[in-house]
Amino acid sequence: MEKRRYGTNPMAETRRESHDTVDKQKRYRQIMKILKRRRKGLTAKEIAVIMCHEGNIPTSERNFTAPRLTELCEKGMIEPIGKTICEYTGKKVTVYRVREA
Repeated sequence: MEKRRYGTNPMAETRRESHDTVDKQKRYRQIMKILKRRRKGLTAKEIAVIMCHEGNIPTSERNFTAPRLTELCEKGMIEPIGKTICEYTGKKVTVYRVREA
């Protein structure tokens, strides 16, 4: 175990290290491919489940897709189209689809 150095934030450092290991462009392509196949739109969890079944991610945890969906929205490539009740969690969640030109 590395000892915490004075004036540092180990949580921020590990978060940044983890963030830097993700191939964002590859994940963007995977998400876009899935959303293009589903015209009606999908939730972050539904996308994660599909990506897991296709072998793109190790588990169907939505945290593999949610940050990338936010970034894709900011880039204007996808858009939130509404809300629905998640079939996995029972919570109200956002539905995304590819933005039409």
